[in-house]
Parts: sequence; C-alpha cells; structure tokens
Amino acid sequence: DEFISSPPRKTVRFGGTLTEILLKYEKGETTDFELLKHQLSDPDIKDAQIINWLHEFRASVVYLTKELEQLVSILLKLPWLRRSQEVVEEYLGFLGNLVSAQTVHLRPCLRMIVSQFVPPRITIREDDVDISDSDDDDENVSENFNTCHRALQTVARYVPSTPQFLMPILVENFPFVNKSERTLECYVHNLLRVTVYLPTLRLQILELIIEKLLKLDVSTPQQDIEDAEEAANNSNSEEKSTEEGLFDMEEDEESKGNKVVSSSSERMAHPLAERLDILMTILFSYIKDVCHVDGKLDINSTKDLYRDLVSVFDKLILPTHASCHVQYFMFYICSFKLGLAEAFLDHLWKKLHDPNNPSVIRQTAGSYIGSFLARAKFIPVVTVKACLDLLVNWLHKYIDNQDTGANAYCDVALHGPFYSTCQAVFYTLVFRHKQLLDGNLRKGLSYLQSLNFERIVMCQLNPLKICIPSVVNLFAAITRKYQLVFCYTIIERNNRQFIPVVRSVSGGDLVQTCTNPLDSFFPFDPYVLKRSKKTIDPFYQFWEELSAEDLENLKKPIKKGTSEDEDDDFLKGETPQNDGVIGIAPNSYESNTRSPVSSVGSPTDCYVPYPQ
Repeated sequence: DEFISSPPRKTVRFGGTLTEILLKYEKGETTDFELLKHQLSDPDIKDAQIINWLHEFRASVVYLTKELEQLVSILLKLPWLRRSQEVVEEYLGFLGNLVSAQTVHLRPCLRMIVSQFVPPRITIREDDVDISDSDDDDENVSENFNTCHRALQTVARYVPSTPQFLMPILVENFPFVNKSERTLECYVHNLLRVTVYLPTLRLQILELIIEKLLKLDVSTPQQDIEDAEEAANNSNSEEKSTEEGLFDMEEDEESKGNKVVSSSSERMAHPLAERLDILMTILFSYIKDVCHVDGKLDINSTKDLYRDLVSVFDKLILPTHASCHVQYFMFYICSFKLGLAEAFLDHLWKKLHDPNNPSVIRQTAGSYIGSFLARAKFIPVVTVKACLDLLVNWLHKYIDNQDTGANAYCDVALHGPFYSTCQAVFYTLVFRHKQLLDGNLRKGLSYLQSLNFERIVMCQLNPLKICIPSVVNLFAAITRKYQLVFCYTIIERNNRQFIPVVRSVSGGDLVQTCTNPLDSFFPFDPYVLKRSKKTIDPFYQFWEELSAEDLENLKKPIKKGTSEDEDDDFLKGETPQNDGVIGIAPNSYESNTRSPVSSVGSPTDCYVPYPQ
C-alpha cells in the first residue's frame, strides 16, 4: 500500500546535466549523448520528463548548433501537442529560444508546425494489412490547431524573416486531392488563418489555394457532376422503392429517416466535386469574415482583399478555359458593394479593349463581362446601360476601322475579341431587355434603337455566323419583336453557306457541325455545388424555360405608334416577376459549347422559328 500511494519519481536521468553531456559529445564521448537521444525518443516519455528536459534545453540553446541538428530533429518530434498545458507552454518557450539563438533550425521548426495543420491519421492493421486509414476523431483537434498557430506566431515574433521561409513549406505540404475531405478542409482552413497574423503572405496563400481549387474544378466538368448526381438519385430512388416494398415503416421512424436524408443530400455524388464544394464554402466564409467587422462591411479591408483577389483572378482564372465554379469568388465579393462590381467590370473592360493583350485573354474578358452583367442581380440597370454603351461604341469603332479594309471578312482568328464582345452584348440584351424597357417603353425603345444593332449585325464581319446559335436565336427574336433589326435573313444565309465538316472515324463517316467557333463559355453559368451554392443563390439571376406563350409573344412584333395606354398594357403583360429580369437566357452547357467539335446545335427550348 505504501508503494502504491507513494508518488512516482519524476525523471530517470543518466549521464549528468545536459550541458555536461553536450560538452562531452564535443570532445568525442558519445555514450551519454546516445543515451540522451534514446530517452527523448522513448514513446512512453512522461510529461514531467519532457518539461525537465525542455527546461534544460532552453538554458543550453547556445550549444544546439548545426552539428546537433539530429538531436534537434528528435526534439521537434516530441509529442508535445497532445500533452498537458504545462508541456505545451514549456515547448512554445523552447521553440522561441531555439529560433532566436539558432536560426539555422528555423526551417525544421516551421516544417514541424505546418505538419500539424492536418488532423492525425490512425491506421488499423489486421493480419499485416492496412484496413483503415481514416481521420483520427480527436476531440482536441481544434485546440491543437490553435496551439500550432500560437507556435507559428511565436517563431514569427522572434524571426522577422519567417514568412519568406514559411511559404515554400506551405506549398510542399499541401495535401494531394485524393486525401480525405477532412484533411483538405483542415489544411486550407489553417492556411487562411495564417493570413490573419502574417498578412504579407495573404496574396501568395490565396494564389496557392485557388490554384489547387482550379485543378479540382477543371478535373470535374459540370456534365460529369450532373451525371453523377443523376446516377446517385436514380440509385437512391430504387433503394427507396425497394424499402417501401419490404417494410411498413412507423411514422416516427420515417421522420428520423428524413433527417438523415436531408443531411446526406448535402453531399455531392462526385468525390472531387464534394471536395471542391467544401473548400469553396471555406473560401466564401473567409471572404465574408475578412470584409465584415461586427456584421458591418469594412470598406478598407474589403478593398484590400478585392485587390488581392483581382490579382489572383488575372494570374490564374482568366487564362483558364471553362472553369465552372472557382471564379465565383469574384462574383461573391462584388456582391458586397456596387462599387466593387463596377470596378471589376471596368477591370474586365480594360482587358478587353487593350490590343496589347493576347486575343484569347481579350475574348475571355468579353465572356466574363456578358455573363456577369446577365447573372448578377446586384447590378442595376443604370450600370448595365453604361456597360452596353461602352461595348457597343467600341464595336462601332471597330467596324469603322475594319469594315472597308483588307480584313473585312468573317474570321475568328482575326476578329476574336470583336465577336466575343458582340456575344456579350447579345447575351446581356437577352437577359436584361425587359429591365431596359421597364417603366417607359418608348424611352427604352429609343435607347435600344440608339445602340444601332442593325449596323453591327449587317457588317461584313457577320457576328451572327460566329456567336453561339442559342444566343443568336433569342437575340433575333427579341430584336424582331421590338423592330430593332431583322436578323433572320442573315441567319438563313449563314445556314445555307455553312459546309459541315466530314471526317472518317471508326464506325463510318461523322458529320460534325461546329456551332461554337469562338470556343466561348459563360463563366457564370448556374452553380451546382450544393453547400456553397447557398452563398451564391441570393445574388444570382436564374432563368425559366421559354413557354409556348413566350415563343408566340416573341413572334409578334410591336406595332409602331403605340400610345402611352398601350405601353402600360404591354408592360402589365410583359414585366416578369423575378426582379424585372427576363429568365430565358441560354445556358452554354445546354448549347453544347464545351468544345466546338462536339457542338451539335442550339437547344430546342431556345429556338425561335423563322417567321413565315
């Protein structure tokens, strides 16, 4: 009983004090030094032992030169995070002493801290086979992350050059996309936390994260995501019908089952889309938190973040073709304040009309302008008009310069930015024409007539031949209805001139019709990731399919000389309920525009028949 109740000895020490051991090692006596390494590497080392050793090491950091990096490596592997608070505090003190006295150990210290940015893994072995490699359900994982950030801040306080050494380590430690969702989520979350106390790294960290998100995004085309969801829904409905046939479930059990379904229905069926969804949710939360202080928008913080995000947009997003979701970080931050949306449009406009930019960048900027004007609910009609004026004036000047020259013929390679701008204007009109006409039809029509679409459509460059057919068809129907321009003659002529491409493939000849020679896409097409779309949907303009009545209305032209009363009647019948914005615009995916080779024509729901 006496033995059991007596306190255990705090430490078992061999070889004298730490200073003595290190001095002996310098003289070539390694026995005690090897014993020291063995004691520190002991998996069963006690908290009291760690504290005693760390206390001595703090007093002897002057001896921990580069020659002793093996010993320092053992110290950095000590299991300090999952120990008592006393161990944690002593270890943080040791790290501070070590890096301030011996900066040669800065990189190993940073690597050790960053390696803790993901939750620990556990591996269960059965008959020498790994049967599990899942995340450790450690309840203290959040507390451990807080401690890691304290450690990083401690190091940065003692060594001001920490950021430049830290960034390469953050890059090389970024988990592969096939790692678990939880691992990726924790690492990205911790990276974003670093930007709060090391603001000089924010731009580089945002670049790193968005680059990884972009790789995920382009690896998961929207069609693949939708196919996976459809397959999952079909299998779920089959399981449900089987269950209903087999079991007569109690009412309370059904209600429990519904709760499970609602939570699991948030998951994406496509595994990469699920990872992207989680990470986009984190990015949106970060943007909101940085821009808002106590629930109110902080203008200076928002402007600073906007500049960083625009820089990342220019470097990574703009040169990337057909990404589906990542670009929405710009859409989201622009929703906070109209001035940001206008600044973004102005930025895109400068990219578009600058002849020094590569043609592909100019074309993509045009796609972004059109899609942003059409889809962003927070952009008022006055801004839409200002943008249309800019774009249309530029088109007319372009026609002035080109229409009589040697290059005055239809050629995407020569006039790509022109066609992209035309498509942006047509697409914006398809979405916004009812807003532009709302309130005063005569004034609205006068404005649209002043844009002189007829000259653009009739010019030698023939934009109707190049733009996506679904956009052209709706534009033609709307401009005919309001007697702005009659496009059908040109559309028919283009169709007659078109020669299909025939090439031999296995299984016979294949006729391929290229309906998207611009290889353009609409960057703000509907967002399909389930969790993060909740952030975007309130600011997003959806559209409704064209009904038979809408098609009939589009075929009936407005009679000239209408009175104000007739104006009002027309408006009563035509004004949409959804924020005054028409909801019939085509979706680039429905138009099969992902690749010009695979395009097969415009969708039937967007086709307005040629008037007889």
